[in-house]
Amino acid sequence: MGGGDFVLYEAASGYALVEVVEFEEIGSNTQEVQQTVADLARFSRLVKLKAFLPFESAEQALANINAISEHMVPDELKTFLELQLPDVKKGGKKGKGYSLGLIDPMFASAVQEATSFPCKSDDTIREILRGMRLHLPHFVKELAGGNMEQAQLGLGHSYSRCKVKFNPGREDNMIIQAICLLDQLDKDVNTFAMRVREWYSYHFPELIRIVKDNYIFAKCAHFIGDRTTLTEDKIEALGEICMDEDLAKEVYKAAQTSMGMDCSAIDMVNIMAFTERMVKLAEYRIQLSEYLNSKMSTVAPNLGTLVGDTVAARLISKAGSLVSLAKCPASTVQILGAEKALFRALKKKGNTPKYGLIYHSSFIGRAATKNKGRISRYLANKCAIAARIDSFIEEPTTAYGESMRDQVEERLAFYDSGKAPKKNIDVMTAVSKALAAASGGDKKKEKKEKKRKASEDEPAAEAKKPKKEKKEKKEKKEKKAKKEKA
Repeated sequence: MGGGDFVLYEAASGYALVEVVEFEEIGSNTQEVQQTVADLARFSRLVKLKAFLPFESAEQALANINAISEHMVPDELKTFLELQLPDVKKGGKKGKGYSLGLIDPMFASAVQEATSFPCKSDDTIREILRGMRLHLPHFVKELAGGNMEQAQLGLGHSYSRCKVKFNPGREDNMIIQAICLLDQLDKDVNTFAMRVREWYSYHFPELIRIVKDNYIFAKCAHFIGDRTTLTEDKIEALGEICMDEDLAKEVYKAAQTSMGMDCSAIDMVNIMAFTERMVKLAEYRIQLSEYLNSKMSTVAPNLGTLVGDTVAARLISKAGSLVSLAKCPASTVQILGAEKALFRALKKKGNTPKYGLIYHSSFIGRAATKNKGRISRYLANKCAIAARIDSFIEEPTTAYGESMRDQVEERLAFYDSGKAPKKNIDVMTAVSKALAAASGGDKKKEKKEKKRKASEDEPAAEAKKPKKEKKEKKEKKEKKAKKEKA
């Protein structure tokens, strides 16, 4: 680079525009370049500061750095370059005699498109900018004394928070965590239930034969405790737990003649403590399921209505977010969750899987064996449409999900009986018209209410006005009418 060339350095405290006086004397040797850039005395003879535009606030600095990171030219930078750089049309040829160097080639292209300044980015410019980063406080005295480092630290923290893009409004994050925890709880509750059954059976083995359900067994075990303490007075309360009074009486009879071993007090305390933990964990699992259903009804109501809240939540979790799922084609949604089987089939040149997570939908199980692949492909298509509707619709509604669920039902009937289903475009048009009519009817009602209130208020307001004002208004109207006729 020779005289007349410029380099723009985007610092945390502002924009620095430097003019290159002479840079050919360094040559192309990398070691010599690094030594020259590191030496302030030699580097200051090669470049000189033409102008510096400081940021007025931290918010302005963050806005500018965000725009630059997305290869956009801020208005402040555009105005600054237009004021400081020579006229690009001078000499009859565009950009003749100088060029503007920037560190990022894509940002250089954006600056050239926005301002018509000739821009470039190469290794020489990067070395100059490295020198500016080292010696900027020497050129801008206000940045000395740690001010430059303080500005870099503050902007770095702000920019990092912005890039993380933590959005509390993204409810799909809550759905992803809830479904992952729900799946883990299912495994843990089953494991703990088997441990409770085995541990308590040493003391009361007949209870396993009588009470089959794991959750009810754990509640019964926690209620009974030591079987010798179970009396007739407790049968009614035990019947409420078992939800069957006859079953409670059978448990009582078995406890009287049980062949189980006697447990010491400390052993029974530990069994009861673990049983109580398992019961509370199972109750929390029910609460978490209800929480997930409520979240799905607001975030992805159509997808949840179509395939169920649990399957829909698993699809969102596997895709990463609702927006990511909406971007997936139907073929990807179909095998989402069966990636290992897919790559194994591609590697061994076998048959690819027909379905992934959507296999847990009731529609796949109801289809005949020969039609499972066809219905899974059709269901994946509807899931992709439902995800896009939920992702981009303004007001959540389940109308589309209900209509698409009916379409899948019709498709199942078509495979069995041959009855032709409705066309998708007709169904979607009917739903959109119904929603538009519903929203339009509400707006019409609101307008009618406003007009009725206005008409009721007008007579009352007129009655309050004095008679003189009414006469004056009438006279003014008559005068205006006479002038118009004349």
